Parts: sequence; C-alpha cells; structure tokens
Amino acid sequence: MHEWALAEGVIATANRVAKDQNITDITEVRVVIGELQQIEHEIIEFALDQLRTEKMKKTKFVIETAPAKFKCRKCGAEWTFQTAGLKEEESEAIHFVPEMAHVYVKCTECGSPDFEVKEGRGVWLASIKGVKND
Repeated sequence: MHEWALAEGVIATANRVAKDQNITDITEVRVVIGELQQIEHEIIEFALDQLRTEKMKKTKFVIETAPAKFKCRKCGAEWTFQTAGLKEEESEAIHFVPEMAHVYVKCTECGSPDFEVKEGRGVWLASIKGVKND
C-alpha cells in the first residue's frame, strides 16, 4: 500500500505542475525513487496507471532508482545498500521506514553505526513533458 500512497502523490504533483505550466496533456512523467524506499516498481507503475487523470490519458511513466550510498563518519569508508549485507526482515523494515537504515546498517569496513546517507533517499518528480495550452 506504500506504493499507492506514493503514486497518489506523484499524480497530484504532476497535475499541479501541469496546471502551473499550462500543460493540457501530460506525455511523460519521470519519477526518481531512492533505493532506500525499496519501492516495488511493478506496483507503483500499476498504481500510476490506475490513478491517471484526464490530462494523463497517454502519459508514459518513467521510474528510475537512485542507488543508496553511505559514508562512515568514523573511518571514511563508502558502500552501497547492496553491499550492506542485510537480512530480509531488516531490509523490509527499511522499506517501511527508510530512517531505520541507521538501526540495521553498519560500516562494511569498521562496523561503526555512525554513517551518513549520501544518496538514495526519497521520491521526487524529476520531470514532466506535455503539450502546452497557449
């Protein structure tokens, strides 16, 4: 259900931007999802398709993932979400609350829990293309 709520937000934001920019037909919406969100692309794509509005009859939804990158504040090592070595239940917890990464992820070099998330958090509307009403 997390994906449906995000899809509703994307649709609402795209419609608001289209209105502000006098776009009558939205042809493409590009959404970037941080890897820490762990969004199921098939589910959000289905939700976007089901929630599309009149302005979005022919909209192509492009979903991209921004890889998660971490940096240890203790030793300076950098690593990715894929190399963090998480168990399935830990990964699932992060899916629902991305801030939980600080509970489960540790530096792959020194084991410190003190790290920063450099990339891969959040969901944002990267671009909208469409036909403008002049």
